[in-house]
Amino acid sequence: QVQLVESGGGLVQPGGSLRLSCAASGSIFGIYTMGWYRQAPGKQRELVATITMVGTTNYADSVKGRFTISRDNAKRTVYLQMDSLKPDDTAVYFCNLFNLAYNYWGQGTQVTVSS
Repeated sequence: QVQLVESGGGLVQPGGSLRLSCAASGSIFGIYTMGWYRQAPGKQRELVATITMVGTTNYADSVKGRFTISRDNAKRTVYLQMDSLKPDDTAVYFCNLFNLAYNYWGQGTQVTVSS
């Protein structure tokens, strides 16, 4: 069983920054990609960013240049540095870990961007 625990969400003013963390625990084998997704009220869950074990990244167009994803393979942790936050970034952010054999999700952390 694999568990993903997110932290770092909260309330921030427009233009501010937050850093999300997600630590994985349990039996994880092989090569896997980690990433962040988000879901705003009334909308579908969408990709924010992903990162492979060798550091290849992929970002949604809406966050390019503002968000940075990184990971520490030894700690099995993925981070999301969010800068220049906008009200449209308000959502529940979910951590994800997947490969061809499995696909795990965290419980989500709320990010609210408001003045």
